[in-house]
Parts: sequence; structure tokens; C-alpha cells
Amino acid sequence: MTASGENGMNIGDKVAFLRRPQSYPSGVERVEIIETHMSWVFLAGERVYKLKKPVRRSFLDFSTLEARRLDAEREVRLNRRLADDTYIGVVPLVRDGAGRLRLGGEGRVVDWLVEMHRLPESLTLSAVIAAGTLRPQDIDRICGVLLEFYRRRPPLSLGDAEYRQLFADAIAENHEVLARESFGLPAEILRRLTSQQLRFMEEQGELLEARTAGGRVIEGHGDLRPEHVFLTDPPLIIDCLEFNREFRIIDPVDELTYLGLECERLGAGWIAAHVLDSYRRETGDDCCPELVTFYRLFRCCLRAKIAVWHIEDHTVDNHEKWRRRAEEYLRLAEAG
Repeated sequence: MTASGENGMNIGDKVAFLRRPQSYPSGVERVEIIETHMSWVFLAGERVYKLKKPVRRSFLDFSTLEARRLDAEREVRLNRRLADDTYIGVVPLVRDGAGRLRLGGEGRVVDWLVEMHRLPESLTLSAVIAAGTLRPQDIDRICGVLLEFYRRRPPLSLGDAEYRQLFADAIAENHEVLARESFGLPAEILRRLTSQQLRFMEEQGELLEARTAGGRVIEGHGDLRPEHVFLTDPPLIIDCLEFNREFRIIDPVDELTYLGLECERLGAGWIAAHVLDSYRRETGDDCCPELVTFYRLFRCCLRAKIAVWHIEDHTVDNHEKWRRRAEEYLRLAEAG
């Protein structure tokens, strides 16, 4: 991360301004802040504002003001597919003639923020699971929204081998990162898990090619986790993976398997079978168990890799928490 952007404005000054309740136009009493790898999120009263960090990674580039503007606009456009009214739009952070920062209005634009309506955290799928009040009919409502979303997505024109290669490349990268000695993950478990994935690719990789040939691969959500699903009426799903289209190229069976995995990690393992049964029943796509097992294994390793990335981020506290999280995913993968 750079200390200042191409406009010479220090990123720390932007964050300090957005921390202050008086920076917002609607009588905010306090501001809650969430920091992620790529953004700061400011919970200000009934609104949420997201400021992207000026970072560059192998899979994204937010290093320029224009890149952040384009990504903010893309985030709003894509997320309106599953949470239309929640995403208000993109608002500029400006510096006026006196050198003061403010949200919107006249002045020199120094950054861009995504503005959203704030949804009740108590209605996230993760919170309802934790409260022990989740019902099968709640999952049915979520499935209804997702299956309609998938029906509206046109199949992607990928070469059969292209989709298969995406997995081959990702498996190699996942293993390379997770095997680094500095993370201290169980090497034997990791070796077995990678071997299982490679064996599937060699012996049954044609199952992946059949998904593209059958028109099953679409541009989906890309990050379908319980904390992104709200049990409102109707259910809303936010925070799609907007910054890299390749990560949204997905088989709905893979995406639903991912959601089931994350619910299992939170103690609601029954959801995995429930969502796939709903998918099979409504679509007639009787995806084979071997494919589901592969998708689950792959997602476990991918999520473990994302967890250990936090350890390399020096702005994130409690590195041991993230090492344990990565190991938790590897144990889930081994348990099948």
C-alpha cells in the first residue's frame, strides 16, 4: 500500500476524515469501522461507505484514482443484480478550495466511495445460524432468489479446456502458498488434499469440461458467504466479487457448495445438502457427487489460502487466528 495516492492526498488523512461522525451529512452519532485486505468500510448511521485501498495485487489494481472509480461503479452495478435498492451509488470524496475534505459537492476529487443502505446485521445468515433460529424455509427463500438469479445468467462461451485450466492453475497456486513453512500448516494433510485434487483433474477432469459444454458455467456472485446473505423479505445478497471477472466465472453447483461449506464451518452442516437438493429439484441438473466433492475440496483449500494471506498483511492483528482458520479449512476438507 502506498502512503499517498497519485493526487498527493495522504490515505491516512482520508481515513481520519471518514472516522469522524461530523463528516457525514445525516446527523451520524458514531462511526464503526471495518478494515479488510482491500477496503475500509465505514458504518455511519443508516448508511455504509466503502473506500478502496490504493493497493495492487496480482489479481487486482486499485493503485490509481481512476481504477478505484471504475471498480466502485462496477461494484454498484454488479451488486444491484441481487440487492438492487441497497446500493445507492458512487460518491466522490472531494477537497474544497480551502483544503477541507467532504463527501460530495464541489471540489477536487481525491477518491471515490461506494454508498449503501445499511442492512441489519442480525439478519445475516451467519447471525441467524449463531442465534440458533434458522429454519429450512429460510434456506428455501434464499435458494429461490439464487436459482432465479442463475436462470437469468447466460451461459458463458468458454472453451471446455479453459474452465478446466482455471482450476489447474488455482490448485497449483493454493498449494504453493499453503506449503510455505512460515505458515506452519500440517504438511502431510496439505499434500493429501492437493493429491486428491490433482487425481480428480487427471481421472475425472472431463466432468468440468462437461459443465461448460452443457451451458452450466455462468458469471455468478463469486463470494457467496453467510455474512453476505440477509434474511430480509425478500432475501438480499451483497458484496459480490467485483474486482476480477475470472473469479465470478462459476458453476452454480460450485457456488452453492461454497455456501454450504461456509455454513458447515459455522455449525449448520445440514444446509449444504439442502441447497443442492433444491438446485437439483428446480433445475433438473443432477450433478454427480464426485463433482460436488471436488468443488468442496477446492473451496476449502482456496479459503485456507485467503486466510493465510492475512498473516502477510502487517496491518491485520492476531495472525494466529488466521493460521488457525486456515487449518480449520484443511481439516474440513479432510473430513470430506
